[in-house]
Amino acid sequence: MSPPSDPDRRARPRGGPLYSLLRWIGRHVEGFYAAVGAFLALGFAVAAGALLLFAWVASEVREGETQHFDEAILRWVHAHGTPWLDLAALEVTSLGATLEVGVTALIATAFLWVTRHRYSVLLLWTAILGTAVLNLILKAAFNRPRPHVFPWLVPHVGQSSFPSGHAMTSTVTYLTIAFLIGRLEPSAALRRATIGVAVLVVFLVGLSRVYLGVHYPSDVLAGWIAGVAWASFCVMGLEALRHFRGRKPDAHQVEEDLEAGVGPVQEEAG
Repeated sequence: MSPPSDPDRRARPRGGPLYSLLRWIGRHVEGFYAAVGAFLALGFAVAAGALLLFAWVASEVREGETQHFDEAILRWVHAHGTPWLDLAALEVTSLGATLEVGVTALIATAFLWVTRHRYSVLLLWTAILGTAVLNLILKAAFNRPRPHVFPWLVPHVGQSSFPSGHAMTSTVTYLTIAFLIGRLEPSAALRRATIGVAVLVVFLVGLSRVYLGVHYPSDVLAGWIAGVAWASFCVMGLEALRHFRGRKPDAHQVEEDLEAGVGPVQEEAG
């Protein structure tokens, strides 16, 4: 049984700066490819800004400028550790592990699929799988050894430390899911709360990696920055395709392919 739909809500324009920008581009740029290209250019600009910040952090790490600060923070954190914080950190850090992230993504996928938000499913998995590839490339490129300031409180970690894969993966996964779920919620307050919870989870996952001794603070910072850059570009790219799809002559056929076996084509709920 399909979930009930609200035709009036579907017809209402979405709010927020992202959709305001999409509508502005729609009024001033003609054609499907030109409109998507204009919006993607802005997505590149946002991602490029974050990547410049990432490059600066990476440069400081390569030159050893962050080492004293990184080790000082690790020693301070370890000096203030307690048994209950150890247990809490182990639980929190699992939220950025592959299994937990995969389960969370599958639950979100099931919800989005049954509510007929196919573009959202595509966005979510593009973001997550792209993060996995990006993480492998960056770790291989920098190959920074793990910190050994104090004995690790978690076993079975890889050799490369920069950037933090847990920080990057949790950033992309939880912020993307919060965006996709939040855009369906009826009030701005609820959307802000959803984003706030996601940001808190991402922050705690990164903090747990430092507490457990398996990452330097600069590793976590770089993971957050790279995650925000990639998630932002994915969100803006897929939203542009969804928003301007009606301008492309074969757009309806493309959507029918995505919706195959589900039922009649209809616009995503807003």
